[in-house]
Amino acid sequence: MTDTLIHPVILSGGSGSRLWPLSRAGYPKQFLNLNGEHTMLQATALRVAKPGFTTPLMVCNDDHRFIVAEQLRTVNINPDRIVLEPLGRNTAPAVAVAALALTQNQEDALMLVMPSDHVISDDQAFLKAVNQAKSAAMQGKLVTFGIEPTTPETGYGYIHKGQAQAEAPGVFNVMRFVEKPDEATAQAYLNSGEYAWNSGIFLFSAKRYLEELTKHNQAMVNACEQALAQAEQDLSFCRLNKDAFAECPSDSIDYAVMEKTTDAAIVPVSMGWSDLGAWNALWDIEQKDENGNASKGEVLLHNTHNSYVLTDHPLVAITGLDNIIVIATDDAVLVADKNNAQDVKKVVDQLKAEGRGEHLLHTTVHRPWGSYRGIDLGERYQVKRITVKPGERLSLQMHHHRAEHWIVVSGTALITNGEKTALLRENESTYIPIGETHRLENPGKVPLHLIEVQSGSYLGEDDIVRFEDGYGRAPQ
Repeated sequence: MTDTLIHPVILSGGSGSRLWPLSRAGYPKQFLNLNGEHTMLQATALRVAKPGFTTPLMVCNDDHRFIVAEQLRTVNINPDRIVLEPLGRNTAPAVAVAALALTQNQEDALMLVMPSDHVISDDQAFLKAVNQAKSAAMQGKLVTFGIEPTTPETGYGYIHKGQAQAEAPGVFNVMRFVEKPDEATAQAYLNSGEYAWNSGIFLFSAKRYLEELTKHNQAMVNACEQALAQAEQDLSFCRLNKDAFAECPSDSIDYAVMEKTTDAAIVPVSMGWSDLGAWNALWDIEQKDENGNASKGEVLLHNTHNSYVLTDHPLVAITGLDNIIVIATDDAVLVADKNNAQDVKKVVDQLKAEGRGEHLLHTTVHRPWGSYRGIDLGERYQVKRITVKPGERLSLQMHHHRAEHWIVVSGTALITNGEKTALLRENESTYIPIGETHRLENPGKVPLHLIEVQSGSYLGEDDIVRFEDGYGRAPQ
């Protein structure tokens, strides 16, 4: 049993709405460094970068593929594969695709399914729980990990644990899954000692998961099989077939499998877990000052209590307020009562309804070659700061509606401008006329920083015609 490797499957989906404005659709919370040295995605992968585990299989959406790859690269993790979902279909299909991929090499592969956006402060307790669950999973059980509750939390689903399994110490049968309760019911669950929070982390064999899913939702399995069979390899990514995956029903693991199977089991564990479902959850786990405040960034607090304040750009000063949340970025500020932190999602819904873009992207946008940051925007002009990583280059491209001026701030730029190429160094510049084919490269060993001034009748990011691209974004 001890020689059987566990295959981590890390799910990196999400729309980034509950921790807005720091988390956004284009850069949701799993890519942020909110608690500790690493981002939550990195921490999740590093947690199982240990003997007894294979390299992880990642499932993410297409828009996040380069962010996932880069964040894993920076912590020296080379994933087994990165599977790209063309559209969201919830967790059950994502896990089905991963199970199908694993059974291509090993029918009874054990898969440890983990969301990428959870905090676990006690890794040793987590690994001990996984080891306890392993024997039950090898015997065909579908094991979930239940968090031993410490408060009557109304924001989590609960699991009612049943009898202990004699053949698997620390593992219990599942009596039932229950929805998020009201406060009185949650208190009764806490007092009984028979309930655990539903963590959304699972351990089971790929074969057993597919058996149970086939029993209850054959259409989902069929669609996932077709999406994987018709998948295309794109650089280091496995891109599922969009048409086939679009036919897949949308459902969670809990509803599709765990609440229906008679083989559900639970390992209760206390491991400092949080799904960071709202800003008040950050306040719960952060170190606080003598007034009960937790803060990050340039913050001044006077006569303020029990509050969470984060700024990644401007100075934030607060006086005479209690029990609030303030989150400041360079293009948006959120102020909320801490008791209503869950309502942030409604703010994001309103942004969408009004056609605004602040829920989608930060002013800093990450690309596989580096990033760009919007500095100024006006009628017929736009100013950006561009960072290109050493050895990387942008696509060979042209624009129909805008010209560009590039000024090197630091580093060295190799410029293609029509038929000419040139090296630009600090304080040197060039001009790219409308309609001219061009490319920007960093041939050096340090990051390249430059200022780009765009001018023209249309400045949208979709005014790009790519001729060559090292990241699979140019037409074949």
